[in-house]
Amino acid sequence: MRATGLVRKIDNLGRIGIPKEIRTSNDYKTQDQIEIFVDKGMVVIQKYYPACTLCGTKEENQDKTVEFAGKTVCKICASELTAN
Repeated sequence: MRATGLVRKIDNLGRIGIPKEIRTSNDYKTQDQIEIFVDKGMVVIQKYYPACTLCGTKEENQDKTVEFAGKTVCKICASELTAN
């Protein structure tokens, strides 16, 4: 983890703004889903990638997942489902 030297205040609604430099370097776009968790006292954010409901694989490339019966499924599992 590298220090950025950027400091932000939490507003009265508990929000912080992610600086543009960080959004750009991490390819965060408006409306992207992110997940937030705490690790050893640090708040960590990262892009959220839904896992396949069947095999649990997380696909960073959203083109590799499909919605199948209302669930996120990787294309490998989807092809196995449609083949049977």
